[in-house]
Amino acid sequence: MTSRRRRTRATIKSSIVTLVLAMGVWALFSSGVLSTGADATTSAGSTTTDTGAPGTTPRPTVTTSAQTPATTGPSRTSSLSADAARTMLAALPVKGKAPATGYDREADFGTPWLDVDHNGCDTRNDVLARDLTDIVRQGPCKVLSGDLVSPYTGGEVAFVRGNTTSTLVQIDHVVALENAWRTGAQQLTQADRQALANDPENLFAVDGHSNSQKRSADAATWLPAAKDFRCEYVEHQITVKAKYRLWVVPAERDAMERVLTSC
Repeated sequence: MTSRRRRTRATIKSSIVTLVLAMGVWALFSSGVLSTGADATTSAGSTTTDTGAPGTTPRPTVTTSAQTPATTGPSRTSSLSADAARTMLAALPVKGKAPATGYDREADFGTPWLDVDHNGCDTRNDVLARDLTDIVRQGPCKVLSGDLVSPYTGGEVAFVRGNTTSTLVQIDHVVALENAWRTGAQQLTQADRQALANDPENLFAVDGHSNSQKRSADAATWLPAAKDFRCEYVEHQITVKAKYRLWVVPAERDAMERVLTSC
């Protein structure tokens, strides 16, 4: 009888221990401390993409300004000092503009936008991801929305991809492609011209109004409204002209020199 009672007590104790352990595990799952593996968890400040049920469209991935974009490019900030820019400018050839005869954006510089760095994303999306904050992507590349402080005005612009909204934020060629064509790019190879058209050093995400206003102007006829950005703007132009063996016209050189004296 005593042996039977002991076995009964042991069974009851074992059941109680099992019940307590089960309740503890359930509490950990409920609090999110444990995961079944169905939902990916990330470190603080990161995001995940919820792929949803099989056959459904993946939800957009939110990338905030505090995060590193999935596709990164060189910084928009010029690596030149004002003194270095003046030295580089002095070394550029000075000539008149060649005729624009034969200029064709796609035939001469490639279809916008290419993936010349072979990172899987086209140049436009690379630049949007670099220059915008609080971006939302669809997949690893396509930027759906984000916030821009236009370097040309200092004003804030909300980017929302769409037929009637995408043009509020445009990608500007710092050295306009027609200007490049008329100052030496005719002599470059097709590969070099495509590289120029997609070079991050020559590209800024800007407000659409400024880009439309600038068109193919050089520094002699157009400068950003934001005066505190003009030094960096001209430094980028000089860098690109030197990199792709382009020249400047006399009025353009003089305008660049005037800007650099205040840098």
